[in-house]
Amino acid sequence: MKGLDTNIFNFTTVKNGVHCGDLLVAQPFLSESWFSRGVISLIDYDPKSGATGVVLNNRMNYTLDQVLDGVSEEREVAVYCGGPLSQDRLFFVHTLGHDIIPGGREYAPGLYIGGDFDKAVEYINEGYPTEGAIRFFIGYSGWERKQLEKEIEENTWATFTAAQPLQYLLKGEGNAYWNKVVRDLGTPYRSWLMIPEDAHSN
Repeated sequence: MKGLDTNIFNFTTVKNGVHCGDLLVAQPFLSESWFSRGVISLIDYDPKSGATGVVLNNRMNYTLDQVLDGVSEEREVAVYCGGPLSQDRLFFVHTLGHDIIPGGREYAPGLYIGGDFDKAVEYINEGYPTEGAIRFFIGYSGWERKQLEKEIEENTWATFTAAQPLQYLLKGEGNAYWNKVVRDLGTPYRSWLMIPEDAHSN
């Protein structure tokens, strides 16, 4: 058929400034296993030193009781792969605040990294909800100085500041999670949703 748009996959991202607490949304052809269809929460960002974050939606084949002592086996709490760095370390992100888990660092309004692990385990073992409240990660993602800015300029990532309540960032997983965030990115990214998940293998 004549007159059809032939540039549907020649996309660019909207270039926004990067801030701590922003999301990095992987472009659909990014095939690196750590980040394919990934959504990363930026935990630290300094243009002079680099950035760190965790992939929010890459669930692993482990439950928390299998990797952390003291967790009740009755609670099947998922563990996520935060990235390729420090794969021998366990991190957690939560929306519970200092009253429930003291010692965490608020890196975005209402969103905390770390805190008292004993209090986190106590919260889990007492049966309180985890979905939307707390999420555990093995490893993290990191960028050296100017590396992230270069990747954004090369359209590897779209940057996004979540306008919805932050609890939704700790809900869902996998490609469905990525699709939801891409929809929230708006019209400029609508074509991303038309690209099949396994497109990079074709």
